[in-house]
Amino acid sequence: MKFTCLSEGRGYYFPPCHIVNICGFWVLLDCPLDLSALAVFSPLPIVISSLLDEKASIHSGQSSSNSESVRQDVSELLDSNKLIQAEPWYKTVKSLQLWSIYSIDVVLISSPMGMLGLPFLTRLKDFRAKIYATEAASRLGKLMMEDLISMHMELRQFYGPEESGCPQWMTWEKLELLPRALKDIVLGSERTELGGWMSIYGAADMKGCMEKVQFLKYAEEAYYNGSLTIKALSSGLEIGACNWNILSPKGNIIYLSGSVFASATATSFDYKGLEGSDVLLYSDFTACNDVDGEKNDFPPATGSSYSSNIGSCWETIPESWLDSDEYSEEMEKVSFICSCVLDTISDGGSVLIPIGRPGVMLQLLENISLSLESSNLKVPIYFVSSVAEELLAFSNIIPEWLSSQLQERFCSGQPLFTHIQLSNEKKLFVSPAIHSSKFLTSWQEPCIVFCPHWSLRLGPVVHLLQRWCADPNSLLIIEERADIKLALLPFEPMSMKVLQCSFISGIKLKKAIPLLKILQPKHVLVPESLRPHISCWNPKFSVHSFSENETIVVPKLKTFADMDIAMDMASELLIDTKMIQGKNIARLKGELLIEHGKYRCVLRNKQVLSSQVRPLLFLGRVDLDSLLMALKKMGMKVAAQHSQSTDGSENVSLVFISEPNEALIEVTSTQTTISVGDETTASLVSEAVRSTLVCF
Repeated sequence: MKFTCLSEGRGYYFPPCHIVNICGFWVLLDCPLDLSALAVFSPLPIVISSLLDEKASIHSGQSSSNSESVRQDVSELLDSNKLIQAEPWYKTVKSLQLWSIYSIDVVLISSPMGMLGLPFLTRLKDFRAKIYATEAASRLGKLMMEDLISMHMELRQFYGPEESGCPQWMTWEKLELLPRALKDIVLGSERTELGGWMSIYGAADMKGCMEKVQFLKYAEEAYYNGSLTIKALSSGLEIGACNWNILSPKGNIIYLSGSVFASATATSFDYKGLEGSDVLLYSDFTACNDVDGEKNDFPPATGSSYSSNIGSCWETIPESWLDSDEYSEEMEKVSFICSCVLDTISDGGSVLIPIGRPGVMLQLLENISLSLESSNLKVPIYFVSSVAEELLAFSNIIPEWLSSQLQERFCSGQPLFTHIQLSNEKKLFVSPAIHSSKFLTSWQEPCIVFCPHWSLRLGPVVHLLQRWCADPNSLLIIEERADIKLALLPFEPMSMKVLQCSFISGIKLKKAIPLLKILQPKHVLVPESLRPHISCWNPKFSVHSFSENETIVVPKLKTFADMDIAMDMASELLIDTKMIQGKNIARLKGELLIEHGKYRCVLRNKQVLSSQVRPLLFLGRVDLDSLLMALKKMGMKVAAQHSQSTDGSENVSLVFISEPNEALIEVTSTQTTISVGDETTASLVSEAVRSTLVCF
C-alpha cells in the first residue's frame, strides 16, 4: 500500500486530504477548499470605498504613476488598503493538481467541508472516479456549495464578467507588492502554491458533481469493482461526518478522520467498526495541535501509565468517554455564549454569529432562544442565508443522523429542533438575503443574526459587520482562528466586542493513545509530530509516520490472501493431492472470482472445463544462478544486479538482457516480473524461468 498526504489541513473548515493506493486502486480521501485564504481579499464594501478614494485622488491631481509611492515594504504593518481588491479566487489542495485525474478510482468524503472542492475535479473531462459520501454529508455539502456560489454572485455583479485567463492580481508584478503576510497565504511558505488557486465553479458544475456521488447510510456496504468493500462509520464530528472502513483482498484499512466521542447533535462516534484493522490511517490532526501548543497534560515520558489506566476493563472505556468531560465542556461553552448574548442584548447591542458548522449553529439557535425566554427578553432572531429554509427543513427530517438525545425527543413526538415553533411564534425570521423584503420589513434592533460566512469576506456578514463594527455594545461570536487579526482588518477600527470560541473538532492526544491501544491495528500511520508520543509506550503495532507531500510504502499486509471455496469443490482438495517441497498441492477445476473484497473459487460447468486444455502449473522459487545459466544457453547476453525494494523490506535481483533484444527480469522472494517488448524474447525468457521450477 502506498500513501501520500497531500495536505495536513487546518481543522474542521479545511480537513486533511490524502491519496492511497489499495490493491492497485487509487483512493482520494476528501477534496476540501482552504476558504480561510479568502482573508487576502477585500470584502465588497471596502473595495467600493477604496475605488472612490482613488477616483477622488485622481481628480485632485495626485499622480499614482510613481512606482516608489506604491511599492510596499514587506515589513510594513497591514491595513485594509493592502488587501487584494479583486474578485476572489479559491485555494484548492495544491498537490492534488500534480496527480493524474484519470488515475483516481475512488473518492471518499468524510465531512461536508471535505467535498467543497469536488466540482473542480468532476468538471474535468478525464475524471472517472466513483464518489462515496454519507447521505447527510452530501446534502449538507451541497447546501454549502450552493450558498458559496450565491454569495460569490453578489461580488460578480459588482466586478462584472470574469476576466479571461489569469487575473491581474496574479501577475508577478502585483504579487511582489503584497505584504509578506498576504504573500505567504497566496504563494505558500515555499512560494509554490499559486497553481492551487481557481476561479469559482458554477451551478452546473455543482449539479454535475452531485450526480456522480453515491449516497450511503452509516454501516452500509458499497462495493467497488468487486475488490473493495467500503463502509462509512460515524465520527461524531458533524451531522453525516464519518470514518471509513475499506476491505480489500489483501486486508482492511481504517481511515480515522476528525472525530468526536460525544456530540450534542451528531450520531456518536462508532469505534466498534474500527477494531482489529490491518492498517489504521490516523488523520485527526487535533492531537498534533495539542503537542504544538502544549495544551495537553500528557508528557511523553509517562506514556506507559496508560497501560495501567486501561487495565483489564478496556472495553468499558469508550462507553465512559461518551459521557465524559468533553460533552460537559461543550455544554459549558454553549452556556457561556448564551450568557454573553444575554448581556449584550441587555446593554442594547446586537449579536452577529457567522459560525459555519450546521450542528453547532442549530445547537446555539436552540439554546439562545431558550435563554431569551427564561430571561424574559424579547428580541428577534434572524437566520439570513440563501439556503436557510432548506437547511432548517432538512434538519427536522434526519433523526437517524442525530445524537441519541435528539432521537429520544423525536420518538416522544417532539420536533428534533425548535426552529419551527420559533418561526410560528414570530421569534425567528428566515430570509435568503439582507436586501429581501421579508428581511427589511421585519428588521429591528437590537437583534441576533445567524448568517454566513465565517471567512468574513462573503455574504451577509460583511454588511452587518460594516454596520456594527463601531458599536461597542454589539458582539461578534466567531470560532477561534490563527488569522483573526487579518480577518477583522477591513473593519478596523473595531469597537465591537469579539468573542472567540473553539469547539471540539477531533480527538485530543490524551485520548488518542488509549484509543489506538483499544483498536489494536497491525500498522498505524500517524503524523510525524505524533510518532514519539505514540512510540514511547511500546505499542504492539508498528508505527509509521508521514509528512505532507511525502509518499510512504506500508509493508505487505498479508503474505497470502483469504479465499472462500465452494462446498462442492472442497472434496476435491482430498483428491489428487501431491507433496511438493513440503507443501500439499491440489488442482481444482473452477473459476476464481473477486466479490465483496474477497477471493472466491466456484464450480463451473464440468463439460466446459473438460473441453479446455489444462495448462501446466509450476511451483517453486526462482534460483538466480540457474536462471542466468539457462538464459546464457539460449544465446542471450545478460547482466545481474542486486538491490533492495523501495520500502527496504526485501532483496531484489535485477537481470538485464541486452541481446538479442532488451528485457528485464525482477526477482524477489515472492514474485518474478518479466518486462519485454517482443513475443519471441518473451517466450524464451518464460521458458528459461520455467526450467528452474517444478512442474505438476
